[in-house]
Amino acid sequence: MHRYYYSYDEFKEDISTLKKRIEPFRADTLLSIARGGMLPGLFLAEALDTRRLFTLNAIHYDDTRRLDSLEIFNIPQLEDAKRILVIDDIIDSGDTVEAVMALLRGRYPDKEFALASIFYKKEASVQPDYSVKEAKGWIDFFWEADPLDL
Repeated sequence: MHRYYYSYDEFKEDISTLKKRIEPFRADTLLSIARGGMLPGLFLAEALDTRRLFTLNAIHYDDTRRLDSLEIFNIPQLEDAKRILVIDDIIDSGDTVEAVMALLRGRYPDKEFALASIFYKKEASVQPDYSVKEAKGWIDFFWEADPLDL
């Protein structure tokens, strides 16, 4: 399997690009999918100068192994939101984000949702509304790989 190390410097450039792409959506709320979407969500919240950043958990992988089940939990209360940007690091198969978006739209049918990710795969079942790069293999994100060196 082709593996690609994604560095902090590249991440900073991509967050700047992603910020410019998502600005027209005018999100009033950011919602990161933990864990991969947490750092992109934090940086986007800082770049957009908002404190309305929430997270939810979706577990579908154990390291590089895809699990048979998908668990979604810690869903925040979003009744006062209008335009919600859901953020993840990568749209791989699309299964996780597809389930997350279906759950959110079912729970909050009167809200407008958009999806942002740094990476996406063309063959995913769902494509992000906003993204930066196509993934052509396994991405070793610095926030996953570097702490292993401690």
